[in-house]
Order: sequence, then C-alpha cells, then structure tokens
Amino acid sequence: MAEQARVVSIRTPEGLQALCHPTRVEMLEVLREPASSAAVARRIGQPRQRINYHLKALEEAGLVEKVATRRNGNFVESLYQSIARSFVVAPEVAWQGSRRLEALRSQHSLETLVALGERLQQDAAELLDRAAFDGEQIASAAVSVDATFATPADRAAFMREYLESTTRLLEKYGSQQGDGYRCVFAAHPQTEGSNQ
Repeated sequence: MAEQARVVSIRTPEGLQALCHPTRVEMLEVLREPASSAAVARRIGQPRQRINYHLKALEEAGLVEKVATRRNGNFVESLYQSIARSFVVAPEVAWQGSRRLEALRSQHSLETLVALGERLQQDAAELLDRAAFDGEQIASAAVSVDATFATPADRAAFMREYLESTTRLLEKYGSQQGDGYRCVFAAHPQTEGSNQ
C-alpha cells in the first residue's frame, strides 16, 4: 500500500470537477482511512449505489485508489483510500487556455508570488490537519501590512533594507538545530480584494 500524501494540489479540470460535489468531499474525509463503499455509505448516510457512482468518479480523477480487498461473507469487498489527507486547488486549474498562464511564464516574480500562495495554502492545510486530527498545538504567526511607497525607488529601498534586516535576524537567531519554520515576505501592488 502506497503511503498517503499529506496534501495534494488539484491541477486538472477533471480533479476540480470531481471535487465539486458535497458528497464526494464527505467521502474523501471518510476515506482518509481505507474503507469499503458499504462502510462509506453507512458513515455518511447515503445509498450504496450512489456512493459507488461517486467513488468511481473520484477514482477516475485519481483522488482515491483501491488499496486492498477483503472477504465479507460470500463477497469480496474492495477497500479504497484517498490519495491524500487533504486537497487544495491550484490556481492555474481555473486558468486553462487563458492569458494568465502566458503572463505567469513571462513575469518571474509574479509566477513566484502565485507559487508562494499555493505553497502557503498547502502548508496551512497540513498544519490544520495536524491540529484537527493529531491534537497538535501549532506555533504560527501571520502578519499583513498595507504600505504606500511614494516612488518605485522608495519601494526598492524598502525591499533592500528589509532583506538586510532579515539577514541580520537570521544570522542572530537562526540555527542548524531545532524546529524548522518557513518565514515568508511578499510585496505586491494592492488589489481591490486586499481591502476586504
């Protein structure tokens, strides 16, 4: 049996479509552990035939896989498990065939910002799972600040000084031993959605 991933990003329209049904989302939660379609049906209170239909759609999308079989009376039951404990949707799934993908390829810093957003989403999903299912207390912090720069030169100077001060802090407090943390700083133009 393959080891279950902690978080998987959905990167195909088929995967996104498979996730767009509330019953399938419930099923993925149940299938964090191997289970038969009959067991899933009992857990979420749905008819087995309906669960089999949704299970096939999840399997075709690659979100669940058959991991074992077992005898149950005169029948042989298949056991299924989700391929990950949690799923997040990669932003580019909604951008297939769009000018956004061309812009990402031509603007490296913007591509990095989008990739960083997805990585933060994956990390947050995994940490939330550890808190929810493992009872772990997660030491984390997030800071968001809106700033206005009078000129591009001021913005560049701010970034330079920020990087210099971060380097000094890492030299002072960073260590090869201990718990690892991801420290993120992103600067981008404010959008209308930023004010909500």
